[in-house]
Amino acid sequence: MEKENYNVIGVMSGTSLDGIDLAHVFFETESGKWRFQILECETIPYADAWVSRLRSAVDFTAPELEELNADYTDLLGKTISAFITKHKLTPDAVCSHGHTILHQPRQGITLQIGNLSQIAQICNQKVVCDFRVQDVAMGGQGAPLVPIGDRILFAENDYCLNLGGFSNVSFEENGKRIAFDISPVNTVLNFYADRFGKAYDDQGHIAASGVVDQALLQTLDSLGFYKEPYPKSLGFEYVRQTVVPLMERFAIPDANKMRTFTEHIAVQIALALPQKRGKMLVTGGGAYNTFLMHRIREFLPDMQVIIPDRKTLEFKEALIFALLGVLKLRGETNVLSSVTGAPKDHSAGMVYG
Repeated sequence: MEKENYNVIGVMSGTSLDGIDLAHVFFETESGKWRFQILECETIPYADAWVSRLRSAVDFTAPELEELNADYTDLLGKTISAFITKHKLTPDAVCSHGHTILHQPRQGITLQIGNLSQIAQICNQKVVCDFRVQDVAMGGQGAPLVPIGDRILFAENDYCLNLGGFSNVSFEENGKRIAFDISPVNTVLNFYADRFGKAYDDQGHIAASGVVDQALLQTLDSLGFYKEPYPKSLGFEYVRQTVVPLMERFAIPDANKMRTFTEHIAVQIALALPQKRGKMLVTGGGAYNTFLMHRIREFLPDMQVIIPDRKTLEFKEALIFALLGVLKLRGETNVLSSVTGAPKDHSAGMVYG
C-alpha cells in the first residue's frame, strides 16, 4: 500500500479550563501502521473573563448558550488563525474538538461550543469538528473519543490513563477497546486551589499538606457513578451538582478536602483497572501533580507507570483529535461502539470549508 501523509492541526479545550491546546501534527500511514510527530504546539490561556463565562455556562439559558457559541467560535477561529500565522503553516485541515459545556448523554444532550460552520471562514481552513453529537444521537455516550487513538498510536501500553478535568482510561479487553471516565480530577482540585488564590495545586503541595478525612473519603467512594457499568462518562454538571455540594457539607479545612479527594482519585483509578500490573501511559495536566502520581503508584505497586515526553503528555488529546479528523476525511471509523455504547462503530464529525 502506498504511504500517505497528513499535515494537520489538532485543537482541544478541556474541562479544567487551562486554555486552548493547539498541536501541529504530521501523520504518516503505511500498510495500516500509523506514525506521528508533534511539531509546533502551545496552550493559549483563557482570559479571566472567559474562564468565568465558561465555568458559568452550565447554568445559561438557551439564548445565552447561542450567544456564547457564536462568541467562542469567533475566539477559537481567531486563535487557530494566529497559531497558523505565527508558525507559517499550511495545514491540510484543522481538527477541533471545541469546548464541552453540556454533556448529558442519557438525555441525548451534548454541546461542544466552537463547532459552528463559521469557524472555517474565520480561520480560512478546512475544519473537521463536532465529533460527539452523532454518537449521542445514535444512543451512545459520545465519550470518551480518545481511545481509538490510544489503540492506533499507543498500542504498546496496557493502559492509557488521562488525568485532566476528569480521569479516563482505555485498554483492550477480549479484542475490544474499552474506555470510560473514572472520576473528576482537576475540575475539583482546581476549584479548591482557587480558594488559596491559585489556578491549580502545583505538584499537589496543598493536598499533601492536608490529612485524609475518612468519612468524606467513604462518602465519595460510595457515589453511585462508581457502581455503574461502562460505558459511562462524566460532565462538569456532575461536579457542580453532586461532588462539590457533597464535599461542602463537611466542615473540614480545604487542604484536607484536597488531600481526601486526591486519595479518592487514586483509589478509584486502582479499582477501575481489571489487572493491576503491566504498562500504563499517563498523560494530561494531572501527570504533573507529583503527589497525586505518588498516591496512584502506592495503590498500583506492580504497575509500570510511564510519563511520556512533554509534548505527548500535554498535547495527547489535541494529537488524537487531529487523528480523528484525518480518519473522518478518509471515511474511516473514528468512534468505537465498544467504548461509547453506540450500536455500531462509525465515522463522526462535520467537515466545513
